[in-house]
Order: sequence, then C-alpha cells, then structure tokens
Amino acid sequence: MKLLFILIYTISLSSCFLFPYEQRSGVSSSLVDYLYPEGTTPKNHQEKITHLKLPLTVGLAFVPTSKHSSSFPEAKKLELLEKAKNKFDKLDYVSEIIVIPDTYMKSSKGFQGVGQIARVYGLDIIALVSYDQVINTTANNASIFYWTIIGAYIIPGNSNSSTTFIDTAVFDVSSRKLLFRAPGVSEIDKLSTMVGADQTTRELQEQGFVIAMDDMTKNLETELEKFKQKIKKEKNVTISHRDGYGGGGATDWMLLLLLLGWLIVKKVRY
Repeated sequence: MKLLFILIYTISLSSCFLFPYEQRSGVSSSLVDYLYPEGTTPKNHQEKITHLKLPLTVGLAFVPTSKHSSSFPEAKKLELLEKAKNKFDKLDYVSEIIVIPDTYMKSSKGFQGVGQIARVYGLDIIALVSYDQVINTTANNASIFYWTIIGAYIIPGNSNSSTTFIDTAVFDVSSRKLLFRAPGVSEIDKLSTMVGADQTTRELQEQGFVIAMDDMTKNLETELEKFKQKIKKEKNVTISHRDGYGGGGATDWMLLLLLLGWLIVKKVRY
C-alpha cells in the first residue's frame, strides 16, 4: 500500500510538469499602431469641420494583426464583416458598404494608407475594427488522470477561457476625424481533454469573435443614433446631399421641367 501510494503521489507530481499548468495564446491588432506607425505624432483633427455628403460610401475593415501576434484567418474576418455589413445595408443615407480585404490594409499604414484605400474604393467614411483576444488553458484537478492513455482522451482536465474585445472606430476620410466608436466584448469558458485542447482553442477563438462582433454591432447601432442626434446640436459636422439624393438632384429638376413644358403645351392647345 505504501509503495502504491508513493507511486500515485510521484505520478501526480510528475503530471504537473508533463502537462503545463497554464498556457496562454492571443491575437491582437492596434488601431493606434496602424494609424500612427513608427512613432508618428498624431495631429489634432478635432478642430476641422467635417462635411458629409449623402448618401455615403462606407468602407469596413479589420485593422491588420500586430507583428508579434498570431493570426485570425482572413476568410473568417471577411465572413464576420459581411455579417456586420448586412445590419446596415438598408440605411437610406448609405449608398454602399464595402468590405476591404486584409491584403489592401496591409499594403500601407497611417492615414495616408487609408486615403489610398479610400480613393481606390471611392470611400467617404471608413470603419476600422481592431481587436484583442486572449485564450488561457489551465490544468484542473482532473488532469491527474492524464498519465493514463485513456484519461488524455476522455477526462476534461483542461479549463479553457476566451476573452475577446473588439473596437470599431468610424473615421471621416477627408478630415481624418473620429466620428464615433463602438466596442464589443465576449467571455467564454469551456472544458476539454488534453487531446482535444487544440480543437477547443480554435473553437473558442472563432466563437469569441462571433459573439464580440454581434455585441459590437448592437452597440454600433446605438452609437450611430447618438451621432445623428449629436450633429443636429453641434456645428462641427455639416451635411449636404448629392445630386439625385433627397429629392434635390438634377434628375428631379429635369422631371419638373418636362412636366412644366407639358402643362404649357397643353394650355396653348386649349
């Protein structure tokens, strides 16, 4: 019995070394590092008057991943952006929402890079989505059974948690002014076996982004409404309409002229 106890105790101690007590992985992107690379000094854009010409063409993009961060698959990013886009596609003051691929975002940095992307796509406004996600894996008390082969497959000895923070900042391209921003968060906990730990980590990463993006989208709707009310009270944002939008375009004037001409001809005939 003593030998058996010593054997179990020794295996228990060794399992603490064989199976790391805690592992951490993460993926992140920084809006500040992207817009102000290599220590660029931010300029004061707040004093500029922002002029919005309706309807707007809006760009939607993820801020590229930081150099020392692991990556989140671009296909998943595009899927999440398309889902968010569909929430705002029917706004009457938005002509089009364009999802910008990672390739374009990585080609250049700073507001100069944003300006180049805006010229390519004809953007008035761009919404930049930055993120920070951390996934922790900790061995719980059940991990003692990992020393057996079957235990590594069936015993949920890993406690996994995912914390995801997403922030969407909406900028006017011309004035480079931040119009408003909206956050989104998610926290998920899930147990796993040692063998299934990698699969669980991938699931937590994806689920964390989905939930945080949904939360951000709801907050974005709220912040958008607040912004609409704000520009009615403040004078730092002006609005005008493009031709053909809001009943004041060249097409409407042409119809009025044709109608007037028809009425004149009709009056002369009678």
